[in-house]
Amino acid sequence: MASLTKRFGILTSGGDCPGLNAAIRGVCRAAYDKYGMTGVGFANGYRGLIDGNYRDLRREDFWGILTRGGTILGSSREKPFKSEGTDYDIAGEKVSTIKENYRELRLDCLVVLGGNGTHSTAYKLAQEGLNVIGLPKTIDNDIQGTERAFGFHSALSIATEAIDRLHTTAQSHNRVMIIELMGHKAGWLALYAGIAGGGDIILIPEIPYDIRVIGEHLKKRLLEGKGFSIVVVAEGVMSLEEASMDKKERKRRRENVSMGYRIAREIKDETNMETRPTVLGYVQRGGIPSASDRVLATSLGTAAADILARGKYNRMVCLANDRITSVDLSIPAGKTKTVPLDHYMLDTALAVGVCLGA
Repeated sequence: MASLTKRFGILTSGGDCPGLNAAIRGVCRAAYDKYGMTGVGFANGYRGLIDGNYRDLRREDFWGILTRGGTILGSSREKPFKSEGTDYDIAGEKVSTIKENYRELRLDCLVVLGGNGTHSTAYKLAQEGLNVIGLPKTIDNDIQGTERAFGFHSALSIATEAIDRLHTTAQSHNRVMIIELMGHKAGWLALYAGIAGGGDIILIPEIPYDIRVIGEHLKKRLLEGKGFSIVVVAEGVMSLEEASMDKKERKRRRENVSMGYRIAREIKDETNMETRPTVLGYVQRGGIPSASDRVLATSLGTAAADILARGKYNRMVCLANDRITSVDLSIPAGKTKTVPLDHYMLDTALAVGVCLGA
């Protein structure tokens, strides 16, 4: 079929994660080889679109990148619609520049790979008259409109291996080992990794924790002859007290605080047990993508090329009911997919004796 899109731009925005290069490859190989399109790669996310930092992509640019971590295009957390407290409308200037560069490069569509913030910006650009297609990537798996984003499975494997390794030290020294994983607003990664790694306590942002409940669970394990425990903590967890605060007060209280270290101190105060915190940090986002993420990223990428060819713009490609499909960009914009309190994985955790902190 003749492609309605002749020339497109592509960028990766927000935090890096495994699978970005696989998705770039999926989009470009299908767009070039199947539909005869050409593409422009913008460096460092939306910043490259603002600065006019781009290059025409050749076929050799996306050969051999399926297994590579990171992104060949570079990334940034540039938010073009945010003026950041300045006295004049920098955001307005940035958006005008983006529209001008889009027109000057004769683009038919812009393909963006990113998470919640990236898709919020994509939706706003669509409202400004640009044609946009989004691909969901995040290790947090918190993008509304898709069952899974690429990057999640790779991070899950890394986090699970880290928990496995902590088990031996915890058991050898009869310690309570706390591991803090990523997840500001959603606990998918901590929940799945905690279950996969045999965590004894799993704390996620969706369920405010009571340190007394945690203490009682640890003491009960001790009485049962289990002198060590693994506590898996999402970085965005909050106590019952914090859950009752307004957002500004809670943010002020938690500024520059590692929840893994804080919970380790709270457990020590509550139980007098020896605790050791570990913050896994950026290790979760690095390295090569898992086989599952390579497959998903490639499938989403080739589906994006098909949408480009058909001219069905302002959509996000997604996984739904075990099918690759798409949703309107308004679906993921400004939203976070959190763990529902009736999710089967919470039932699974409780059924195997995991304490969820409440």
